[in-house]
Amino acid sequence: MSVSKLIWLIPILPLIGFVINGLGRKLLSKTIAGVVGSTVVLASFVISLLVFMEIKAGHSIATIHFFDFIHLSKLNIGFDFKIDQLSSLFLLIITGVGFLIHLYSTSYMHEEDSKDFAKYFAYLNLFVFSMLLLVMGGNFVIMFIGWEGVGLCSYLLIGYWYKNQNYTNAAKKAFVMNRIGDLGFLLGIFWLIAKTGTISYDQVFTTAALDNLSDTDITGITLLLFVGATGKSAQIPLYTWLPDAMAGPTPVSALIHAATMVTAGIYMIARSHVLFSEAHFTQHVITVIGLATALLAASIAIKQNDIKKVLAYSTVSQLGFMFLALGTGNYVAAVFHVLTHAFFKALMFLGSGSVIHAMGGEQDIRNMGGLGKHMRITSITFLIGCLAISGIPGFSGFFSKDEILAGAYAHNPVLFGLALFAALLTAFYMFRLYVITFTGKFRGTHEQEHHLHESPWAMTLPLIVLAILSIIGGYVGIPEALGGHHELAAFLQPAVPTAAHQLDHGTEYMLMGISTALVLVSIIFAWMKFKNYQPEGEATGFGKILQNKWYVDELYHAIIVKPLNALSSFLSNIVDKKGIDGIVNGVGKAVNYGSRQLRWIQSGQVGAYVLLMVIGILFLFIVQFFYPFW
Repeated sequence: MSVSKLIWLIPILPLIGFVINGLGRKLLSKTIAGVVGSTVVLASFVISLLVFMEIKAGHSIATIHFFDFIHLSKLNIGFDFKIDQLSSLFLLIITGVGFLIHLYSTSYMHEEDSKDFAKYFAYLNLFVFSMLLLVMGGNFVIMFIGWEGVGLCSYLLIGYWYKNQNYTNAAKKAFVMNRIGDLGFLLGIFWLIAKTGTISYDQVFTTAALDNLSDTDITGITLLLFVGATGKSAQIPLYTWLPDAMAGPTPVSALIHAATMVTAGIYMIARSHVLFSEAHFTQHVITVIGLATALLAASIAIKQNDIKKVLAYSTVSQLGFMFLALGTGNYVAAVFHVLTHAFFKALMFLGSGSVIHAMGGEQDIRNMGGLGKHMRITSITFLIGCLAISGIPGFSGFFSKDEILAGAYAHNPVLFGLALFAALLTAFYMFRLYVITFTGKFRGTHEQEHHLHESPWAMTLPLIVLAILSIIGGYVGIPEALGGHHELAAFLQPAVPTAAHQLDHGTEYMLMGISTALVLVSIIFAWMKFKNYQPEGEATGFGKILQNKWYVDELYHAIIVKPLNALSSFLSNIVDKKGIDGIVNGVGKAVNYGSRQLRWIQSGQVGAYVLLMVIGILFLFIVQFFYPFW
């Protein structure tokens, strides 16, 4: 049987897992729920791997049409899958890392009740299904269905512990902020339909379709699509939902923030590179927003004390690097960083979950310390993740991040300088996190220290696998300057163009040397500064600003939330209750009052009735006499 005939199973299998665990949540044991939830994703990974190997071997699968989804007089939208180099790579990331997170969850969530455990895996499976639909869609409408699906699932998973009001607030915040971005995405789709009459990738990204678009059209459409990307991929100004999303279980944080949801915007822009390459203004906007996000989030991460919040702001910062690559036209570098980031960020999120599990739910790194002696596997794998994200040579992050920095330098040396500064901040805050957590003396309670232990195999095995991938994952993109042929760029070439700007080898060596040397200095500085760490008092001055996240949430609350609440209160209490309700209730009261007064006419006295009848006749006679109707 041809592999292409199995492609429909890739998203369907997680959907089946969702149905089984969702409908059977009150019947299934935790073992069965975990096995079903994990196995369907593993099966999807196996099929995705077969598809990837077939495409790598040179066999074209292209677009698969299943049925007509929407059929109007001038618009035909099919339920189509587009399977090429780009989507096949994302399929491997989603299902591969997704399976490891499912396996990890079987142990991490074991204290949940059976029905809640099954419900959790049902949500995870639905999330994977939605993400697969997003990347496999052959047109913008199918992508949008998956786009909305991951938004819904993020709401369900972030607010999984719904009895905690703060967690449900975080879920609502993620949902609402994503809806803002989604509106822009939807308007961009409508604009495309209005101008080209289609939203199929195979038709939109053709010369004939582009000829129907003016420069204004292309700029407007790409800006609206980018608004959608800022929501999903947490860029300024729609990034504040992502750190709050740490309210969900730690494996959820790894799934949402490492391999799937937040990379949706990157995938969408890389998929639509034909449009974005023609929109020079939009590319400038993407470059500025990406770089600003990378710097802002990195600065905030320096002063965070919640282990998951540090990683959350790190994710926002790394996404900024990816958008910087997209804005400079370096699409391959952005996709490359998506790949390596999926490995080392999933590793560190799951590592943080291992720490939280050992600490009995504690997330404040000020109350940790010395955990490396008790948790050797977690400590070593977490260190590998830190080295990878810092861009140390030999680790995956070195190859992808240096490619982004080189692309920025080729575009504008100022961009390189600012991006390098963000990379140095990354190395600093990641090793601040590592040193405070895993070295020195334990600063928690005696009860916590007594229970410190390494996590079970179902949690440590994914850590080991991801640590290995965090080391070797970058070798698929060794640049020519280091004697490689950038296998990833060659593989993606039919679907994603390589960067227009190329540097000579001497310049590349110089940039690698500068970045590596400064990153090492940043790491050594962080290690020396925090190796004898003692909990500090409240931050002051600029540190307090960073600790309070530049007061962006407070600013949003003051200029958006409070005015909207005031407007809502006015509309509810004045316009609705006193205005609309007042009119409706007033009419009712007037009719009621009038009826009560008119009923006195019915006195039961015949003489009064005769008098009224005579008066009525006289009235009609007078009207007819002075104002004849005919």
